[in-house]
Amino acid sequence: MPPKPHAPMTSAARVALCALVLAAAGAGPALADDGGGSARWTVAPLAGGGGRAVRDGRPSFYAEGGPGTVLRDTLAVTNPGPKPRTVTLRGADAANTGSGALSVTSAGKHPEDTGAWITFAKRRVEVPPRTRAEVPFTVTVPDTAVPGDHPGAIVASGGGRTVGVRVHLRVGGPSLSALTVERVKVDTGAKRISYDLVNRGNTVLTPKLAVHAKGVLGARLDRPARTLPVELLPGRRVSLTEPWPHPPALDAVDVELTATASGGARDTATASARFVPWGAVAGGGALLLAAAAGAVRLVRGRRRPEGPEPADEQEHGTRELAPVGAAVAGTGEEL
Repeated sequence: MPPKPHAPMTSAARVALCALVLAAAGAGPALADDGGGSARWTVAPLAGGGGRAVRDGRPSFYAEGGPGTVLRDTLAVTNPGPKPRTVTLRGADAANTGSGALSVTSAGKHPEDTGAWITFAKRRVEVPPRTRAEVPFTVTVPDTAVPGDHPGAIVASGGGRTVGVRVHLRVGGPSLSALTVERVKVDTGAKRISYDLVNRGNTVLTPKLAVHAKGVLGARLDRPARTLPVELLPGRRVSLTEPWPHPPALDAVDVELTATASGGARDTATASARFVPWGAVAGGGALLLAAAAGAVRLVRGRRRPEGPEPADEQEHGTRELAPVGAAVAGTGEEL
């Protein structure tokens, strides 16, 4: 959608309800039910030409313009069911979940970026049965907007369900793709590698990750670069893990993670780990202690003088046994 000059919204920008005759007598594809006995309503970018089905048009809104630009487009809200539908529209900012997936700001949180720049001709749309409502909207890029990607969404709610359409907005100006890998740690107990990815640039990144691990005896892990299920927004950090189901039982390993993304973004980080079979070590230590104790007893036994003990030692031994015997008999005294 190319940028257009500033212009006040006219009556043509108001909500246009277009009578859309759906496929007669079940000629079209079956639609899922929303639990109320009627077919689901949908939202999508208005397809070109007006005569094509909306589902065959653009999957998302794409817009680009410099600071101060006003961009225009149209949302199509289609109600194929037999009952009228009321749909409420709002703009939302994009965000990353903990796993790196894309989400949007909740209804109770005021947007601060693209979601706040979206203005609808009408926020509450009433769509008659078997009708498509065309809702014009504008995206007003502030004069202070930072160049780069500003992803957002249009969120529609009604009839107990909420759906959204992505808005891919790029503000003109210098772009920078930059990515860092941080906080790499090998968890030997959980058999995984944890790390952070940080988008240090101003473009949305879909990173790839390569993992290599080398021990004393050679390579322990060699995974070529593969695309992660992550859409990392500018300035955002996500914490991820890489499984390592079969680590070495005994080795000293150096792990290297290399992340790359479009635009030349690349970074490498390392971590070290020591794999020790502590169960076997503990068992071996117990055997060594037992063997040492046996050896000490054997040496002491060999040093004991032969022959009967002197009389005074025999008497002393008899005297010492008396209180011990009394304690055992139940006096309760400490031995």
